[in-house]
Amino acid sequence: MRIRPAEPCELPLLQDIERAAGEPFRSVGMAAVADDDPPPLGELERYRRSGGLWVTETGDGRPVAYLLTEPVDGAAHIEQLSVHPDVARRGLGRGLIDHLAAVATDDGLCALTLTTFTEVPWNAPYYTRLGFRTLGEDELTEGLRNIRKAEAVHGLDRWPRVCMRRPL
Repeated sequence: MRIRPAEPCELPLLQDIERAAGEPFRSVGMAAVADDDPPPLGELERYRRSGGLWVTETGDGRPVAYLLTEPVDGAAHIEQLSVHPDVARRGLGRGLIDHLAAVATDDGLCALTLTTFTEVPWNAPYYTRLGFRTLGEDELTEGLRNIRKAEAVHGLDRWPRVCMRRPL
């Protein structure tokens, strides 16, 4: 499988990946997350144009995973990482994160950051295994605080969440 920038015609497919990747949240009592709409096409296109939308494709060229990123306070912030459940547990998420780490290093960024659910096995525990650590409240940058505020407005604080960082 190969990692590459997304093509404009693939954006609706990425929404389908997001919907499918959300379904496992039902099994941990988070149906509202599973039912949440994927990023709108305009938002995906904004990330694509800025160089912050990467996909992992299968042998036939079809995307099966994607990562949204943008710079936040000197770090590459992972806004979204989604892998279709049909190809989960094959290292595709790790591959996208490692790809981003290489790109971010080349761009002179100092770290990767993200926000995630603490009690979902494929969220904070997974990212910890990939070298991320939970940030204390006193370590949050202004940009990360703003992201957390926006997440709270969106209702994501119904479940415990944290900011995490992986130095480059």
